[in-house]
Amino acid sequence: MFEFAYPLILACLPLPIAVYFLLPRVEVKQSALKVPFYHALAQMAGRGTSPNGSNLTQKIIAISLWVTLVLAGAKPQWIGDPIPLQSEGRDMMLAVDLSGSMKIQDMLYRGQNFRRVDVVKSVVADFVEQRQGDRLGLILFGDNAYLQAPLTFDRNTVKQLLEEAFLGMAGNSTAIGDAIALGIKRLKERPDAARVLILLTDGENTAGETSPIQAAELAAIAGVKIYTIGVASDQLIEDGFGFFSNTKKASADLDENTLQVIADKTGGQYFRAKDTQGLSAIYETLNKIEPVDQDARVYRPVQSLMHWPLALAMLLSLLLALLRCGVINHLPAIKRKGGAA
Repeated sequence: MFEFAYPLILACLPLPIAVYFLLPRVEVKQSALKVPFYHALAQMAGRGTSPNGSNLTQKIIAISLWVTLVLAGAKPQWIGDPIPLQSEGRDMMLAVDLSGSMKIQDMLYRGQNFRRVDVVKSVVADFVEQRQGDRLGLILFGDNAYLQAPLTFDRNTVKQLLEEAFLGMAGNSTAIGDAIALGIKRLKERPDAARVLILLTDGENTAGETSPIQAAELAAIAGVKIYTIGVASDQLIEDGFGFFSNTKKASADLDENTLQVIADKTGGQYFRAKDTQGLSAIYETLNKIEPVDQDARVYRPVQSLMHWPLALAMLLSLLLALLRCGVINHLPAIKRKGGAA
């Protein structure tokens, strides 16, 4: 978008006209010495003159010079499209369980059952997209906990790394305590009020060197708030093969008591996701509990165009000076009405 930074300066454009009509004219006294054959001498020297045309040309150049100077003083500029600034929001780590049990197909969506890991990827990706202004990090855990993405404003990278994750890449067990400990390590250097860890799992702690309760106590000391999410339905599933199989609830391995204690100790909250809609509702609730900064700032890049009228003004002033000094005398004459140039 084009605009002037100081548009009021444009009010000076008619100033020469006001001076011309309002100020008294200067009386020009006739020279005491007249040379009647001056024009003949000038023509013999190859410097023909056209007083009327030359004078009018100089006036037009002078007016153009004034206009360009006023335009430059008004500071023309081009305003670019708004660009959002990264605001200081929360520092949020997402810890996602990739143990073998996440392959169970018990998450109902539109009448069909989907694998837990696929539903988690879809819902968490939408959640990440909404957290504009927050630094997000990703921890994947199984037998051990691994930092997949450090805290970053690059939400697209976080989503891509989560999408590329696959079951078993961190092992088939569940190291909940280690995942919390790793999240604390990454969040403890951040501002106190912005440390949030969202832990998503479908089982109980079966691996790792740190117990979940001990890790929660460390998180409370470090000022890290933990929201825990248990992912498992109440459907009946077959466990085992052949004669050794038996029927059990899909949530039988989910340690809800431990997840509740972790949330309570750190000032967070525990949620239970039994289906896809329930998981989506949980993240909508998290957006309300830990809202995104709504006062996002934007800036618009400004490119100054003042140098263009200034450069034109310099050229016009040089041309006017050369005309007045008689260096240039072959410019096309400007005809007046009723006479030749």
